[in-house]
Amino acid sequence: MWQPVQHRVPEYKQPEQHNWLSDRLTASYQQWHWVHSLLLILSLVFWATTTTLARELPDFTELSAKNSQAVVNISTQHKLEVADTEAGQGTPESFNIPGLPKNSPFHEFFRHFLEKGDPRRRPPRRGGQSLGSGFIISADGYILTNHHVVTGADEIEVRLNDRRYFAAKVIGSDEASDVALIKIEATDLPTVNLGKSSQLKVGEWVLAIGSPFGFDYTVTAGIVSAKGRSLPSENYVPFIQTDVAINPGNSGGPLFNLDGEVIGINSQIYSRTGGFMGLSFAIPIELAMSVADQLRENGSVSRGYLGVLIQNVDRDLAESFGLDQPTGALVSKVLPDTPAAAAGLQAGDIILTFNEQKIHDSNALPPMVGASRVNEKVQIRILRNGKTEHKTVKIGQLPDSPDMASAGSIDTLGLSVVDLSAEVRKRAKLKEGGVLIRQIKQGPGRAAGLRRGDIIRMYAGEKVKNVKDFTDKVDASKDKKSVAILIQRKDEPMFLALRQK
Repeated sequence: MWQPVQHRVPEYKQPEQHNWLSDRLTASYQQWHWVHSLLLILSLVFWATTTTLARELPDFTELSAKNSQAVVNISTQHKLEVADTEAGQGTPESFNIPGLPKNSPFHEFFRHFLEKGDPRRRPPRRGGQSLGSGFIISADGYILTNHHVVTGADEIEVRLNDRRYFAAKVIGSDEASDVALIKIEATDLPTVNLGKSSQLKVGEWVLAIGSPFGFDYTVTAGIVSAKGRSLPSENYVPFIQTDVAINPGNSGGPLFNLDGEVIGINSQIYSRTGGFMGLSFAIPIELAMSVADQLRENGSVSRGYLGVLIQNVDRDLAESFGLDQPTGALVSKVLPDTPAAAAGLQAGDIILTFNEQKIHDSNALPPMVGASRVNEKVQIRILRNGKTEHKTVKIGQLPDSPDMASAGSIDTLGLSVVDLSAEVRKRAKLKEGGVLIRQIKQGPGRAAGLRRGDIIRMYAGEKVKNVKDFTDKVDASKDKKSVAILIQRKDEPMFLALRQK
């Protein structure tokens, strides 16, 4: 029997048509989606990177707010004597008018009212003012600053962050380290926290607070550029070099680490213009506090003394002495009746270590010796005739002359000078002659523009051989009103006119 066969009717399909517009739109969408995803990923990476960098950069806001209270502004007054006007000498210096010819009749007009002999018509005494910074180290008013900020001052005024003013007195001041300790009569003062400069690392962030150009409580930041720097005429301070902006008025202010601890006192800048050029130097706080403690207890500072003249070991010398590389301090002379002589040191010895500390160059030795206690026995390792030896030296006390040479004080000029040491002479590129100004106070020398660290090469047209020769030349020309003086300052020679009367 036949059964019907069921046939499934095939589904109707519309013939495919190629749509070029649709394909293009689809491809464009896919491409845009890929680009958008890539941009999103890059944005996220950039955001994460910048966020990470932002977290790594230091924030000084809290550090500044917390420590500014203990930083002070220091102003000093220096009394200056204004010379009487002499008949026929024209207008006194205090009445000089720019552009007025020397032979102008107006000079006689001013002289008439400033006639010599009438105290009512003489120019009044004037006071010179200098600005610096400092920081409080004890709640009862002890303040650290620089020696050059307060030296020669007749009056010292300290202004606190809360605008209170105090008269300060100098407890002690040490020129060799450029550290001064002063005190104000106050209680419950904010103080800084002291850190350890020995733990500083090159590249570490640091911050300074001070009064550059008189702008109070200015904050500048930078990094540690180097440690243990020795500067010309500064033999006993291993300076911390930074690129923190330091300018006149910052002197004596604190240098902080990121923990808010003082690790140095801002002291000097290197500049050919007087402004900041990326090189500033701070006194390590351990050295400063050691000096301050001695000033507070004794009123003076004693330093260790070895009794040798030393020089750097260059590549040629290193080769001649059998060294693989230039290192150590070469002894050029052993002074008689000194600790070095008693220990048996000789000219030609190279000091390699001092108390197990390596001497990389001659600049490193003086600060180590100076920081040693008097009568302390130290071990040094030397190279002699190609062999190393060990010596025990009993440290003595540094004589009054820091350069271990003759010294002299010329009170009529307000100067204290010393003969040039071998190291200073080498740096100054002078083969002979000259004296170094170690201290300067109010007097004709300062008025002429002389500074501490200047080398006097000629006086009154004659070369200066040494301290005695300089003293003799000053005495011989004491009747002259003005003399020409040739100095060398940072490798630059210059003439200055020095008025003695």
